Amino acid sequence: MNSARRSFLRGLATVAGAATAATTSAQHVHLPAPPAKPASPAPDRDPRDGIAPVLTPDTPHMPWRLESGVKVFEIAAEHVRTEFLPGRVVDAWGFNGSVPGPTIEVNDGDRVRLVVENRLPELFSMHWHGLEIPVEMDGMPGLSQEPIKPGEKFVYEFTLKQNGTFFYHSHMAMQEMMGMIGFFIIHPRRAHAPRVDRDFGIVLQEWAILPNNTIPNTMAMEFNWLTMNGKAGPATTPMLVKRGERVRIRLINMGMDHHPIHLHGHQFYVTGTEGGRIRTTAVIPENTVLVGVAQARDIEFVADNPGDWHLHCHLPHHMMNQMTAMVGPAFHDPGMAGHAHGSPQASTVPGFPQDMFMEIDDRFVKPETYGLRRGWTAGTMGMMTIIRVLEPAMFDKIQAMKAGAR
Repeated sequence: MNSARRSFLRGLATVAGAATAATTSAQHVHLPAPPAKPASPAPDRDPRDGIAPVLTPDTPHMPWRLESGVKVFEIAAEHVRTEFLPGRVVDAWGFNGSVPGPTIEVNDGDRVRLVVENRLPELFSMHWHGLEIPVEMDGMPGLSQEPIKPGEKFVYEFTLKQNGTFFYHSHMAMQEMMGMIGFFIIHPRRAHAPRVDRDFGIVLQEWAILPNNTIPNTMAMEFNWLTMNGKAGPATTPMLVKRGERVRIRLINMGMDHHPIHLHGHQFYVTGTEGGRIRTTAVIPENTVLVGVAQARDIEFVADNPGDWHLHCHLPHHMMNQMTAMVGPAFHDPGMAGHAHGSPQASTVPGFPQDMFMEIDDRFVKPETYGLRRGWTAGTMGMMTIIRVLEPAMFDKIQAMKAGAR
């Protein structure tokens, strides 16, 4: 067992020893509310509290304002025209102009008020997935509240008394398949041990979009576009960390498929679920975690292996974009022989072609892709992204490039 893993397990043991009388998750820890903090539209936290801000690549954070000690969020459910890839326009439904919706980042003990406006042409209701709140605030249309009519608002207000990775979403079933989900992250009062240096969040979604159409087919059971934070690889923005840092990645899934998410180059530990923090040292190293429908999984690892590493769903069909039935036995074209990425005898091999390999690096130039190996886009498709474990000098250079691009 290497030193990084020993350090990780020692940290978990410390947590477990302090929580021997607690349940196996953090969701039932009820503590008095802390003093209200000043409002800030930015997600950054005071580094002295030991809690890293959550970064959700390609997805904004939701701003808030402070009113008499209550954090107030304005949320609009609405049609959103977005792009999975440059030029692949999709008419989805989301929140505040974003699919998935902006990330809500708050603290255990906060009092929150969420003013939800329905800008859709049909009834709507919002559910706060995994939160222990009064039944009147649960968002179950017809059971705990009347649905929100088009053009009307509903005010949800409650005090947070748990911490972990949760999410908000429409509780009208087919609206969920139009993209209506977002992170609801609640930080603990004190950082969990071992403390992480980088904290990321990724929303997993799948879509069925027919040719020459921009509207998802919410009745379909087969999906041809798979996204992370609303983008399909290679449009997904890589995550950047320094070599040696401890990293947390939060994964949430609201769709019709389960997703076995695999990380290259590192082992990780599952440290949390949609029920909260796992308070036990009985954890095992993995490099693939199954994120089921309506579930959340937090994974943590020490980024001690430098390089550019894929993080992706390992279902083969989910590692592609715009899947087509015209491959293998269903399609055989002798003209493909001698293709740039094939061989002269390809036309004689049953099943050819199967995988396409298209280098389109020039379409995805941004600071986060600086220094990636030529051709990286050809192998990064569908529900795939990259985590870059960088030496400090390279990390700092890219951060400076990002600052200059703003």
